[in-house]
Parts: sequence; C-alpha cells; structure tokens
Amino acid sequence: MKAHTFGDAVEVFATSPQSAESTTDAYLKEVIEIAQWSEQEGCTGTLVYTDNRLADPWLVAQIILQNTKTLCPLVAVQPLYMHPYAVAKMVSTLAFLHGRRVYLNMVAGGFAYDLKTLKDTTPHDKRYDRLREYTHIIKALLSGGAVTFQGEYYAVDNLRLTPVLPPELFPGIFLSGSSEAGLDCCRALGATAIKYPKAPNEEMNALDGLEKAGIRIGVIARPEEDVAWNVAYKRFPEDRKGQLAHQLTMKVSDSLWHKQLSDLAESTTVDRNPYWLVPFQNYKTFCPYLVGGYETVAREIARYIGAGYRSFILDIPPDKEELRHTGVAFQQAWAMAEKG
Repeated sequence: MKAHTFGDAVEVFATSPQSAESTTDAYLKEVIEIAQWSEQEGCTGTLVYTDNRLADPWLVAQIILQNTKTLCPLVAVQPLYMHPYAVAKMVSTLAFLHGRRVYLNMVAGGFAYDLKTLKDTTPHDKRYDRLREYTHIIKALLSGGAVTFQGEYYAVDNLRLTPVLPPELFPGIFLSGSSEAGLDCCRALGATAIKYPKAPNEEMNALDGLEKAGIRIGVIARPEEDVAWNVAYKRFPEDRKGQLAHQLTMKVSDSLWHKQLSDLAESTTVDRNPYWLVPFQNYKTFCPYLVGGYETVAREIARYIGAGYRSFILDIPPDKEELRHTGVAFQQAWAMAEKG
C-alpha cells in the first residue's frame, strides 16, 4: 500500500496491538514494528484502541510518532477519561513537538463492564448527544480563538488553546456511524462515519447526507484462493470458548453494530463466501474479513469504494507480509473502481 498508489483518494489505516495481550517489552516492540510496517506499506495511519484494560492511547501515539516519519496515529478518545480541553491540548502539543498530524476516533460508549465501573448510565442515544458537544468543543479549540460554549453536558467560557495548532495539522475526526444517533452526530460534526459493513453487494450508498464514510474490515488476500483460505482457517480456527464469550457479549451489549454483525453472521455462512464473519463469531476480532485471491478481494473492496467509502481501517496485521498482500488487493481494487 504505497502512498503514491492512493494519493488523497483513499485512506488506509492499520491497527496497533493491544497492551492487555502482551508483556511490556514485547508490546513496545510490536507497536513500533507494526507502525513502521504500516508506514513502509503506505498506510495513512494506525488505530490505537482505548478501554479500561489498555495502556493510555496518547502515550502509545507518542511512541508511534517517535518511531515513524509520516504515519498518523488514529487515537481512540473516550469522553469519560478526559475533558475535551485535554484532548485538544494533546493534539496541539503533539503537533508542536513533532510537526505531525493525528486523527481522532471518537468513542461514544464502550464495553458494558467498563461503563458500569465508571458509573456511566447514560442511554445509548444520549451518549451521542454528549459526544457531539465534546467533539464540538475540541474542534472549536483547535480552530483557534476564544471558545465559549454552554451545553447539556459541557460548558467553557472564553477558553483558549496553546500551543496553537497549524491549520494543515487539523485532525481527521472519525466516529461510529452504525446507528441513527451516530449518523446524526457525524452529520452535525462533519466527521467521517465509520461502519462495520454489510457484504459489499448490499452496500449501496455510504454517504446518505454524510461528508465522508469509512469501514472497519480485515483482509486476507493471496495470489490463489486456496492459499488465502488456508491462511484464514489457520489464523482463525473454530473456538468454543470464544463463541461463548461472543454470546455473553451479545447479551450485555447495547451496541447496535455488534447486534448488526451478529445478525449478518447468520446469513453469511456459505462456505468460502469472501465476506467472512467467523473471526467475529469466535470473539477473535470485532470486524468482518474479506478472504480470497487478489482479484476476488479487490472486487469486493472496489464495491465498497463504488458505494462511497474512502477510509478503511484494517485489523491488527500479524506481520509485514500480510500488509503487502493487502496492498496488492487494494491497488487492484482502486484500478477496478476507476474503471467503474
């Protein structure tokens, strides 16, 4: 995924590993390696998760910036963890120290247990109302000048941000677009709406009043179909324990995307369907996968591009070689999309 292949037309993000699944030394090494692989293969950036179990994403973003030259950390932002002024300060300070841009992945909710321990009982749709205020303040501060705002959840009075953020380093802002509340929030903020997509042939119009849209998806592509599926079955075998964990999560979650994917999983069980949800059903990852030969996967990606998606967030890459194979599929997909 060399940068010149996509230009400004398509953004491709990898994902950083999770600290809860590693030791300190191994985690640092893996974060740096994946960031460097992602940069070398032409990714725009890499997603850094946040939840109660994980290392602080801003400190991880700092590690990424120190070990790359152009890669943009896509930092997950949970409003329960910090005031919007602190988020804006992080963005402007990283720009001041490194001359680099970051992206923000605004999180409305989280795991049910995390919200419970933080004593947050805000209903699903109201969390998006809160996130709208939160993100509005961040954007206003980063745009410069004094900010005064009075909302239901947040208020500031004549608040100014320093260091001042150069306009060319203003962050890209991503937000879940899997529910109507999320989509309304995206439209109000001009944010990129990120979805866990349906099968490509079911995605007709990604924008629907939105400025920008993207998807979260895994890819396993190889020159031959059989090789790709052998890799997929080996990496994500059936796991009864994982299936039970998935079922438990379904019972306690109010996440609409989780329920939507679970419903889709029941209708995409045909053997070797390139839209593959077995990793999701076995609690190994939280996104669909596209699996197959380069041409097969490229055709599916091209359909997403044709539907209007321009941002793609990949799953955590197991190695640099996987990113290279994914890049080949994306290059072919873009060529297909240009030809219509």
